[in-house]
Amino acid sequence: MTSLKPLPWSPVAPRPPWSAPARRAAAAALRSASALLARLARRVAVPKTAAVEPLPTTIEFYASAGAPEGALYLDGELVGWLPGVKRL
Repeated sequence: MTSLKPLPWSPVAPRPPWSAPARRAAAAALRSASALLARLARRVAVPKTAAVEPLPTTIEFYASAGAPEGALYLDGELVGWLPGVKRL
């Protein structure tokens, strides 16, 4: 014995519910509002600017005859001295 009940079948397509015209109208209104908002967003959007990459920092070390002993420079500015250091 089976617990399945036979499903009713009819060759006639069922009628759409009474709310179908209202649902179609609401869907059309939402689609047009979405298109309008998308156009407005494109018009007021701030254009992207190319990001300017900073130059790489340059670390310089001088321990030669004319420079102060162990002078350490960062981008051309004296940062400090490394006492006792003659070579890196």
